[in-house]
Amino acid sequence: MITLEDIEQAAGRIAGRVLRTPMVPCHAISCLTGAEVVLKLDNLQVTGAFKERGAANRLAMLTEAERARGVIAMSAGNHAQAVARHASLLGIAATIVMPKFTPSTKVTRTASWGANVVLVGETLAEAAAHAHELAAAQALVFIHPYDDPGIIAGQGTMALEMLQDAPDLDALIIPTGGGGLLAGCMVAASALRPGIAVYGAEVEAYAAMAQRLAGRSVSVGGATIAEGIAVRDIGEIPFEMVRRRIAGVLVTPERAVEEAIGLLAEGAKTVAEGAGATGVAALLAYPERFRGKKVGVAITGGNIDARILSNVLLRDLLRDGRILRLHLQIPDRPGVLADIAGKIGDSGGNIIEVSHQRLFASSSVQAAELEVMVEARDKAHANAIVEALEQSYIVRQV
Repeated sequence: MITLEDIEQAAGRIAGRVLRTPMVPCHAISCLTGAEVVLKLDNLQVTGAFKERGAANRLAMLTEAERARGVIAMSAGNHAQAVARHASLLGIAATIVMPKFTPSTKVTRTASWGANVVLVGETLAEAAAHAHELAAAQALVFIHPYDDPGIIAGQGTMALEMLQDAPDLDALIIPTGGGGLLAGCMVAASALRPGIAVYGAEVEAYAAMAQRLAGRSVSVGGATIAEGIAVRDIGEIPFEMVRRRIAGVLVTPERAVEEAIGLLAEGAKTVAEGAGATGVAALLAYPERFRGKKVGVAITGGNIDARILSNVLLRDLLRDGRILRLHLQIPDRPGVLADIAGKIGDSGGNIIEVSHQRLFASSSVQAAELEVMVEARDKAHANAIVEALEQSYIVRQV
């Protein structure tokens, strides 16, 4: 089992190689949840995620003979980049096995550190199996992303820093995949502040830790934006550490993760990937549990594809009513489009896109169908735009 001394020694090993990231208060999230929220911005690490902590510590512990053999790791992206970077800094050859679904951003960045990237399997479990086969065949040192004492001790340095910077925290919320970060943070937090509540945060499709803690068989799968914590197999070492003292694992819906990404971008001015935003998603999903408390939330990664981020932000605007998709049945005569544009403009709306179909979509040759995308200030402004159009037309929000 890992001790506070192990974590403090890890902090010494990684000093100067891994950033000491800031703890910043977030007024926007605090107002929404009723808690005093402080964010640990590990998305600011060089590779964009907390995984550098464990990788830097574990690689620093290798013997000279192990360094000469080279290392191999399996990962959906952030552990991959971390191992690749720190292997490169130490002059160690690295092979990284990644699932086929891994976002292209993470694949490209991993390869940019000089690692040999192998894309195999539809899941982390399939990638792991192939990585173990390669490790045995080529005598490589396997660097597990979470089921390794050296990795866990390195990850625990995050909570060490959090409580050094904010010693009066009542609770920590830690995004949870295989459990290494949660276990390391729990050891550090419990030692530095006895009685602190440490929570894991998982998404509904991949709630493996919550299922195991409840004594149920693990059943996971499906699409999730939090692919960095889409894990089936919890590490046995982390699980044994976590099950003894965990305050709870908060299972969050997929929509809450998307909302958290948007809230962090707009409210905290920081970019988070799905896994990295899951702690904030848990706050949004369970605000009553943290109301009136001072809560440290780990933002564990910021490696999100630009296309996915833009889609999430647009979906967020649609949900908030700041973008409207309106479908109108209109008479097919001159001046109607101008009239509609005028009503939207007079109401203060901004037309983003127009699709006008008269030949095939409408029920009558004398009618046409119009779809308009409009930008509004907020939900109330959106309602005012719709009301102005409804005075003359049949309007349906899509």
